[in-house]
Amino acid sequence: MLDKKYNPTETEPRIRKFWEENKIYEFNLDASNDIYSIDTPPPTISGKLHIGHIFSYTQAEMIARYKRMRGYNVFYPFGFDNNGLPTERLVENELNIKAKDLPRSEFNDRCLEIIGKYENEFKELWSSLGFSCDWTRSYKTISPLSQRISQKSFIDLYKKGKVYLEESPVLYCTNCQTSIAQAELESKDVKSTFNHIKFFVDNEILEIATTRPELLNSCQAIFINPKDKKNNHFIGKKAVVPLYNFEVPIMSDENVDMDKGSGMVMCCTFGDTTDLEWYKKYNFSYKKTINSKGIIDDNVEYISGLTIKQARKKIISLLEENGLLIKSISINHNVSVHERCSTEVEILPSKQWYIDILSSQEKLLSLADEINWYPSHMKTRYITWVKNLKWNWCISRQRYFGVPFPVWYCADCGRVIIADEKELPINPIESPPSHPCTCGSTHLIPETAVLDTWATSSVSPLINGHWKEKDDITDRIIPMGMRTQAHEIIRTWAFYTIAKTYFHLGRIPWKDIMICGFVLARKGEKISKSKKNSKTEPTQLIMTHSADSIRYWTASAKLGTDTTFSIDDLKISKRFITKLWNASKFSLMHLENYNHQKSDYILPQDQWIMDKLNSTLQTASNYLDNYEIGLARNTIDNFFWNDYCDNYLELVKDRLYKPEIHGHDNRKSAQFTIYTTLLGLLKAYSIFTPFITEEIYKNYYQEYEKEISIHLLKWEIKKSINKKSLELGTYIKQILSEARKYKTEHSLSMKHELTKIIITLPTPYQQTLTKVLPDLQAATHSKSIIINTSETFTIQII
Repeated sequence: MLDKKYNPTETEPRIRKFWEENKIYEFNLDASNDIYSIDTPPPTISGKLHIGHIFSYTQAEMIARYKRMRGYNVFYPFGFDNNGLPTERLVENELNIKAKDLPRSEFNDRCLEIIGKYENEFKELWSSLGFSCDWTRSYKTISPLSQRISQKSFIDLYKKGKVYLEESPVLYCTNCQTSIAQAELESKDVKSTFNHIKFFVDNEILEIATTRPELLNSCQAIFINPKDKKNNHFIGKKAVVPLYNFEVPIMSDENVDMDKGSGMVMCCTFGDTTDLEWYKKYNFSYKKTINSKGIIDDNVEYISGLTIKQARKKIISLLEENGLLIKSISINHNVSVHERCSTEVEILPSKQWYIDILSSQEKLLSLADEINWYPSHMKTRYITWVKNLKWNWCISRQRYFGVPFPVWYCADCGRVIIADEKELPINPIESPPSHPCTCGSTHLIPETAVLDTWATSSVSPLINGHWKEKDDITDRIIPMGMRTQAHEIIRTWAFYTIAKTYFHLGRIPWKDIMICGFVLARKGEKISKSKKNSKTEPTQLIMTHSADSIRYWTASAKLGTDTTFSIDDLKISKRFITKLWNASKFSLMHLENYNHQKSDYILPQDQWIMDKLNSTLQTASNYLDNYEIGLARNTIDNFFWNDYCDNYLELVKDRLYKPEIHGHDNRKSAQFTIYTTLLGLLKAYSIFTPFITEEIYKNYYQEYEKEISIHLLKWEIKKSINKKSLELGTYIKQILSEARKYKTEHSLSMKHELTKIIITLPTPYQQTLTKVLPDLQAATHSKSIIINTSETFTIQII
């Protein structure tokens, strides 16, 4: 039987070892039951994990356990995202080195060494939390398999005409010194100045307001809205650019905001995306001001060699000295920044690789309707993002540690040479192609850029399916059953995966997408590694409070909503763990001499609690089918605390202790009911708190059930609901409640003997309730209970 107190510190490592040794969670490809496959976000190897990761990943893990117990053959691999810019930064910081200062192969070796350490730490953390994933199918985004599939993805899209190379303006981070995609932008309010500057038209002043006066050197034109009656007489003339004294045309365009600044605007290469749109629309030439390091180019007078902010300050000073600055107004200015480093993004011309997504925009919108979104309103975020796409996906990055492009360029004719698939994975810097250029030249230049990390992460379903490998199971698992992820990467991971899977396979990547919320450090601020606002280190939390306590807390929130975390929250978890152990200990104590033979004789109150359990599991199952873990747990909690512990166990306690008074058959009815109901409860809670439920199961039930682990059992839910039985249970609970209330109000002990309880209830329930009277009398300590017939239910206590 169970020990007096539950000891998670001793139990959880032992149970975990038992699961590992018995391969409880390994995926069986040959099993006949339907596959439920899960596409889990590979955590980025960029430092320590925090409670926010635990929150979302554990919610998804609970779904894996639930689906397994509903009879599915669960395919649940786990990955590690270790080829991105955050990994480079981690390695540089830990080793106090710079990637650019080392040979690429040497830096890559350093990266592999560091990420190996963190992968082991991450795996240990997830395992200690009781994750039921199949570690034999884990993957790394920098592994040979992932590199091969990523490179095959590139080649496949290149052959389909979806990938192209182009020299054009691109979003660029001068801090990280790499091109980026639209999805990597964030908006940020910064303090700036709106500078009203004098341009000249035929000796007449033309007032232009700008936040980027450092770009005067690259001014291409002045634009005026044709509806602007005050200024449209300037259209068609030429304006002299201050300080630099060259002329630019004054043109009309309806996109000019007449209410902003002076109502007229200068177009430079490039201040923002509007400049870029006009650059393309009017076929302007490019004039360079800023280089890839964020420094003003050598050919720019007055400010060459300065940083952007230094140059801005100096130009404003020069304008003021020369009487060319009308006024300068301090403002809070919304700008686009790189999500990784918060550096303001520039638009610079560069030769980059792109995936054409804009031509498939309508199809990518319609694919959203083929996927079930949980919560449903999250689909709106996807739709809004796709509708507002302005750029094709730039997939090349000027980094060091990543998946190389399988590409070379012919130095003689300029052709692109693509690697053969049999050569993959390949690093073109270290290995030549297996064939010369079609022009016959062997003078080939390797591509030095690497693939955007999302270009690999977006093929996670293909990596899971070993796409185009010898053991390819893509068609068996895709569309996958479910993708789980956070809402802020709908625009990246969700969108890119939908796009790439459609481009490759012509279908959606998964049937359902489960969008989790954040854990907030304080109101409105999510916990993140970069902000260092997580004061609770997960490993220490588990050691101090137990994995089950952490897991129970993670199951408290409504799907898609953000929550806050405090150590005090775990007090509720610990109270539950203690209650489950004690209730199980009390229940199992009364099964010591139970013969485990089902009796045809079941009292109505016993039937009620089993019917109530079935109803509870139906409701919880409906919630879990919609990924509402918090609502499911709350439903089961209500049954456990209120129905089972507070009412049923109290109701049958006397019958269990005193078979000589209540009858041995009646006691057997209660024993069968407790055996069945407690097992059902343990199975229900096993998806939330797998360790304690396994421990209770192994201590008693394993001897009598067919499986060695509770996690191999199935949720057994009857489709029909006995409404009359549930109604009877409502009456029973009300009687018990009123008796307790009466004693409390009269300052009486709960064991105080009541003289009489008079109950009136509808006729159909009178005969059934009569069978419950012995238990009711014992539980309420009442000398007599009288039942009368009435259309309404009433209770009178004397």
